[in-house]
Amino acid sequence: MLNKLEFIEEKYEELSRKVSDPEVISDVNLFQKLCKEHNSLEDIVTKYREYKENMKRINDDKEMLNDKLDKEMEELIQEELRELEEEKSKIENELKLLLIPKDPNDDRNVFVEIRGGAGGDEAALFAGNLFRMYTRYAERHNWKTEIMSSSPTDIGGFKEVIFLIKGQGAYSKLKFESGVHRVQRVPETESSGRIHTSTATVAVLPEVDDVNEVQINQIDLRIDVYRSSGHGGQSVNTTDSAVRVTHIPTGIVIACQDEKSQLKNKDKAMKILRARLYEMEQQKQKSEIAEERKSQVGTGDRSERIRTYNYPQSRITDHRIGYTAYKFEAFLDGDLDDMLDALITADQAEKLQATGE
Repeated sequence: MLNKLEFIEEKYEELSRKVSDPEVISDVNLFQKLCKEHNSLEDIVTKYREYKENMKRINDDKEMLNDKLDKEMEELIQEELRELEEEKSKIENELKLLLIPKDPNDDRNVFVEIRGGAGGDEAALFAGNLFRMYTRYAERHNWKTEIMSSSPTDIGGFKEVIFLIKGQGAYSKLKFESGVHRVQRVPETESSGRIHTSTATVAVLPEVDDVNEVQINQIDLRIDVYRSSGHGGQSVNTTDSAVRVTHIPTGIVIACQDEKSQLKNKDKAMKILRARLYEMEQQKQKSEIAEERKSQVGTGDRSERIRTYNYPQSRITDHRIGYTAYKFEAFLDGDLDDMLDALITADQAEKLQATGE
């Protein structure tokens, strides 16, 4: 680990010299690229220098103990050594976490796709609950949300809703939400008071900022326009503003009708398509296929789930890490940080273990 840290510090110092070079500064693209790399190493280097300073103080204290000291001074140094050793252990753990390879998508905005699964109307209502939960979470973090595509039902909720969350680090926080979410509750329409189980699927995809990251050949697209419709099929407007984009090689179909402008609907559909194609390419490049399957969205079957929302018991359980929360109302109102932080910590622990092995 120390050899790796030494190499990183040397790399950091080299980048510091380059970003101060007038020739580099004049090349905007190169300058931005080097600044981004420089900034990505800063926290590690700062912590490594803190570690080296800590080690120097430990060695200095040990040398002082070799000298003839009065009892009071020796006790003071021994106490300081104990504190420095504790600090050293803490810094080492922090360095290990900083050395875990960073997900390049962590700082991106995210598309969140929610679809009602098993359970009919109740599943659509639950999809609506999840949509509100994530939008409230975004509001708590002062992030912006934008609906890209939606298929609302007559009684409320959604058959499907796709929306964009814009915020620094949105993907890093929400990427573990992909999967099947299960709800257990008594539907409002249930006269006998029986508890029903329904599901909704959630997919979280990083937004692709640069169109060059995903090459889309126009001949691979089929674009259909049609008249948009609202609840129950009534006409929203009298122009063919709704757009359906089909990516022929993969069979991906994106339909957008929320905007009155055909151009805006097409732009939204292309953004979603680009995100899905990017995600597919990312999945191909990852060698740990078995691990990745854990984060893929299932079929919506009741037996496939990552989390259960139990209304009668006011309990929410994430089955991947065995985490249970009882602040039910607050959670559904977007207070997700404790759960999301626990998922991130569990992921870091797995990665640390894999690094050690």
